[in-house]
Amino acid sequence: MSERKYFGTDGIRGQANTHPMTAEIALRLGQAAGKLFLQGHDRRHLVLIGKDTRLSGYMIEPALVAGFASVGMDVRLFGPLPTPAVAMMTRSMRADLGVMISASHNSFADNGIKLFGPDGYKLSDARELEIEALMDLIDQKPEEGLAEPKHLGRVQRMDEAPARYIEIVKATLPRSLTLSGLRVVIDCANGAAYKVAPTALYELGAEVIPVGVSPDGLNINEECGSTYPQTMAKAVREFRADVGIALDGDADRVTICDEKGHVVDGDQIMAIIASAWARQGRLSGGGLVATVMSNFGLERFLEGKGLKLERSKVGDRYVMERMREGRFNLGGEQSGHIIMSDYSTTGDGLMAALQVLAELISSGRRMSELARQFEPAPQVLENVRIKRGAAYETPAVRQIIEEAEQRLSGSGRIVVRASGTEPLVRIMAQGDDAKLVDQVVKDIAAAVRKAAA
Repeated sequence: MSERKYFGTDGIRGQANTHPMTAEIALRLGQAAGKLFLQGHDRRHLVLIGKDTRLSGYMIEPALVAGFASVGMDVRLFGPLPTPAVAMMTRSMRADLGVMISASHNSFADNGIKLFGPDGYKLSDARELEIEALMDLIDQKPEEGLAEPKHLGRVQRMDEAPARYIEIVKATLPRSLTLSGLRVVIDCANGAAYKVAPTALYELGAEVIPVGVSPDGLNINEECGSTYPQTMAKAVREFRADVGIALDGDADRVTICDEKGHVVDGDQIMAIIASAWARQGRLSGGGLVATVMSNFGLERFLEGKGLKLERSKVGDRYVMERMREGRFNLGGEQSGHIIMSDYSTTGDGLMAALQVLAELISSGRRMSELARQFEPAPQVLENVRIKRGAAYETPAVRQIIEEAEQRLSGSGRIVVRASGTEPLVRIMAQGDDAKLVDQVVKDIAAAVRKAAA
């Protein structure tokens, strides 16, 4: 595959107002993606744009709009709305393209742009490379391919988009169930779901305690949300809630905690849903898809139930690709991206939480009893921050990794990879010997720091 210039593992992402997350790049992206999905002027073409609550969204959104309109695509603006809402409405509204402006779980200083095709799925690597080539062509010939004045796109705000999404989400809870009697903390990370998530839970009958619902453009993911579950856990204990739900900035991932404030990660959430669906005869593919980061404990748990775990590369896009290949309807990541293809084409934190709540109600158990589906194998994850573009894959680092794999004697797993969304190298090891797992991660991290210095 050709080297990427703009796109990473999940769209284009970077610090706002620095390359590649500038208004100029957003304008070119809109023109290039618009051209790629434009099929003549015999009909109107439509692109949907949602965003989270970052201050820089006010810069990126109009630049994208100008790009799409300049090549003849009509635009509908959703305003703040979860990523999965944009994905599913791209398909349901028969749009030609969907766009989400978000840097997900990153701090407010970053932003990103994710693209969805007419089928509601994230674009393939090949499609993204086509867009990159067109962006470079436009840079050289800015006026080539622009629409004639009478073919310029029209732009409208779509105020009913949140209500549409709320109804879609509510429909995923079995009709025989209600959340009445449940006290639920929902932490929206001051992000895209700050209105829709509390509303959906309330309308389903829950007593809702909202947290992280006062965005100011700068506080998205700041000591709140799925990447900072302490805030959710504290609120659960303070208000004596039955369960806590924490979403990230664009609400495509979720973390849950029980009534004691103990955190439940994506692996346990997948185990809960898989068990329930298998019992109900709803689980397709004979198991689920998870990434190489998921815990051995999940794999062993599924094997004990006669189910399989297929592994993919890190990234919910790759999970989804494997799900489609193997006809699985459940997959996800330890980080909380949970994909349920019966309902959505990408991760949806709120929908995944509702499936857990459905099992909580049906089982009659407390969340602390439901949450521990399996005993996790010892696992350590360390993130090493490096300068952007710094080389870390040196022979010395590879040798340390090989030696660590030998020390684990085939009873563990090591994953060393560069983050596609931040200037980090993520080092993960798991195995049955906790002390050994911890030591090999420390050794590899030290080697990476030295190589990238």
